[in-house]
Parts: sequence; C-alpha cells; structure tokens
Amino acid sequence: MMLTSLILVPLLGAIAVMFVPRGEDNRNVKTLAFGVSLLTLAMSLAMIAAFDINSGGVQLVEKYEWIPFIGAWYALGINGTGLVLILLTTILTPIVMLASWRDDLPDPSRTHAYFAWMLVLQALAIGVFAATDVFLFYVFFEATLVPLYFLIGAHGGAGRSKAAVKFLIYNLVGGLIMLASIIGLYVISTQQGGPSFLHADLAALDIPKNTEKWLFVGFFIAFAIKAPMFPLHTWLPDAAEAAKPGTSVLMVSVIDKIGTFAMIRWCLEIFPNASEWASPVVMVLAVVSIIYGALLAMGQSDIRRLIAFTSVSHFGFIVLGIFAFTSTSMAGSILYMFNHGLSTAVLFLVTGMMISRRGSGLISDFGGVQKIAPVLSGIFLVGGLSSLSLPGTAPFVSEYLVFVGTYARSIPLAAIAASAMVLAALYILLTYQRTMNGPLNPEAEGVTDLTSRETAALTPAVILIIALGFMPQILLNVIDPVVEPVLSHVGVEDPAPRATINLDAQTEGTHE
Repeated sequence: MMLTSLILVPLLGAIAVMFVPRGEDNRNVKTLAFGVSLLTLAMSLAMIAAFDINSGGVQLVEKYEWIPFIGAWYALGINGTGLVLILLTTILTPIVMLASWRDDLPDPSRTHAYFAWMLVLQALAIGVFAATDVFLFYVFFEATLVPLYFLIGAHGGAGRSKAAVKFLIYNLVGGLIMLASIIGLYVISTQQGGPSFLHADLAALDIPKNTEKWLFVGFFIAFAIKAPMFPLHTWLPDAAEAAKPGTSVLMVSVIDKIGTFAMIRWCLEIFPNASEWASPVVMVLAVVSIIYGALLAMGQSDIRRLIAFTSVSHFGFIVLGIFAFTSTSMAGSILYMFNHGLSTAVLFLVTGMMISRRGSGLISDFGGVQKIAPVLSGIFLVGGLSSLSLPGTAPFVSEYLVFVGTYARSIPLAAIAASAMVLAALYILLTYQRTMNGPLNPEAEGVTDLTSRETAALTPAVILIIALGFMPQILLNVIDPVVEPVLSHVGVEDPAPRATINLDAQTEGTHE
C-alpha cells in the first residue's frame, strides 16, 4: 500500500486545505499544504528505503481487480525510472509551495484552491509514474490536465485564459489519439486469450507489424505533445508565460516528464519493433527540437518564454538518448529527466521572484540587478550555468552520457546536437549579462534581494544541482539496472566500438 498511500496523502491533504479555517494572509492554508507536501516527501524517502536498487524489475507492486468486464486493474509498481521521477515530484512540490507563499494571485480569496490544486497535481503525477495498467495510466494521464488547467487559467497572469485553453486542447487531442491505440490493444488482447490492460500482458502480445506501427504512433504523438517536441510544442511558451512560477515548475519539471517517461514505459516496452522502426525519424525530430529550441530561446525578449524554449531543447536531448538505443544514452536520458527538473525549477522560481518585484518579464526592463540583489543574482547564475550543462553541475553528466551514447549510434546527429551547447552558452550568459550586469537600470531599482524564506525554498535545489554534479552515481545506481532489460526487450545491443586495435596482431608483427 506504499504507492497508494503516496497518492492518497496529497489528495486527502488537498481536501483538507479546502476546508481549513482561513486566517490572516491565509497562513493556515499554506502551512497545511506545505506540511502535507513534506509528509509526502518523507514517505517517498521511506519508499526508497524499501526499494532494491539492484533489481531492474517492477517493485512495490499493488494489484487489485478494478473493472473485470474490460480487464482493467488498479495496478501500481515502480522500477528505477519511476522511483527517480516520483522522488523528483516529492522534492519539488514543497520547494514550489514555499516559493509560492506570497504569489500575487488574481483572486487572493482563492488561495486555498491554488495550493489544493498543487497537491492534487502531485498525487496524479505519482499515479502516472506508478501505474502498470495502461487504462489506469490513461486515467491519471488525462486527469493531470484538470489541476494544470485551473492553475494556469484561474491563478495565472495576463493571457492566462487563452494559454490554459491552448494547453488543454493540445493535450486533450493527444490523449484522444492515445485512447484509440489503447482500444486497439484491448481488441488484440481479447483476441489472444482475454482482455487485459496490464503492462506485463501487453508486452507479451503478438501484434502484427503494421498494426504495431499504427498503435505506436498513437501513443507517441500523445507523449511528444506532453514532452514537448517539435512541432507539437507551441502550447508550452504561452502556458509558461501566463502561469505562476510554481505552476511552470510543476508543469515543465514534473508533468512534462510524463511524456519521456512514457516513451520508455509504454512505447519501447509494448511496441519494441515499432520503436526500432521509428527510431531514425524520432532521433532526427529530437535533434531538430534541440537546435530549434535553442535558436528560439536566443530570440526571446521575455524571460519566461526563454526558459520554456530552453526546455524544448533539453527535452530533445532526453528523447534523443532514449531512441539512440544504447545503454549509455538511455541512462543519461533518465538521469537528465531528474537533473533538468532541478535546473528548470531554479530558473523559473528565481526569475519569477525577480519579475514579481519588477512587474515585468521583459529582459530589457532589467540591468545591473547584481548590484542590489546579489543573492538573487547568484542563484540565477547557478540555475543558468546548470541549464547550459556546465561541468560540476548535475545536467552536465546526463548530457555527456546522451552525447556519448548517441555518438556510438550516429556521429552526424551527435555532432549537430552538440552544437546546441554553444547556443545554450549564448542564450544563458547573454541573458545573465543583460539582466544582472552593467549599470543599474533606474526602473529596476525596486528589485530587492531574496528573503530568507525564498532563499530557503531555493537552497535544496541548488545543493542537489551541485551535489549530483559530483556524485551522479547516487542516481545512476538506481537507473542502470532498468536500462538493460528495456534494450533487450527492444532487441538491440550496444554498438561495437567504431575503431579497435588488434594488439595480438601488432605483437606478432613486432616479433617478426
């Protein structure tokens, strides 16, 4: 019941938040929500203690008959990938809660709904990462749209209604396409022994090749929208610009990871032949996303849109590593999901604090902020350097692993993707220079430094970024056992080294 408890605690907490007596500044509401998020984090740490990191299989399994008529089960279980992403979710939620303590909402009387929706979103995200029945997965997958829609549309800033609708339409369309593929799996499973939506049963199906390709496409489109990948990414910049910083963190750092997580869990493991068939096209699209996102980030005038486009680029790296089908690249991609979540959280939150003080998200409205807000400036720099994968920060290791693994599969694609490192340095460092360095912009004089609460909210993420930059093996020990079974199921092996030295032959030649 450990995984069910992880889902129920934030859900019940959200209900309690809605009914808690509201005092001055809604402090009771915020304190309760923050306390529930800390309790969920503590429970996730207990989950880690009960998890065998040396096993690549699904653990902490819960399975109960749900809808027998259609073969649907309430089935939960996690492997190393699910563990890492649930941990990311439970770490970021209290950070977001604390950072959002004094968010300026359109309707301050709805503060309880704002924090309750965050807890609901946390619970649903854990459900998505733990579901081992595709019907249950679909329910959680679609349900995440509800809290995000209200967090953006009811509690966001200018343009929130349009951005929320655009977000909802894109993701609903993707979900409906995936539903068609789920129905296809149901029909096939019925023909081959009995209806079932369980992951293990679906992975054992004998699906005709052409049918498998079509079903794969239905799943992949939904996940590519969620990820988000070019050209299905256009909802993200609008949503990130309109949403509050905490909402953007939960959306990009957690919910969007559902797309890349599900590519491994459902596309590769249920449709192995179709995944291998589609890999060349997917890898090209991933590289296009990498370069396209980086180039558009360079041209943005709004900081929030810039961070959103950097995420399009980073998600391209994650997808590239997955479909390169090497153990190194896939391990790097899974690690990248966690590390990107941390660096993006720091960027969205610290720039959100800066924007709330200035009243504008335009880069040109800042300048010289380092002189009056050194702590804010320093944390912004750490977040920016980690976003461009500076050695010594957590994303560097994951990006390096993706490059190395992709190089073994395709040198041209690896080389093109590597050029994004230069572009990343440009858009991050130029933004930092224009906002933090130089003479102080008179209109930015009202920007004050971070409070102790804001610093406390950001510090855990900063510590993790630096610690995992030097000790990535902490997470790789959990991730590595997952990789080999997935690649074996797809039927691919790591490519042989491109160049080998025959030492025996050289020795013989020397003796002659």
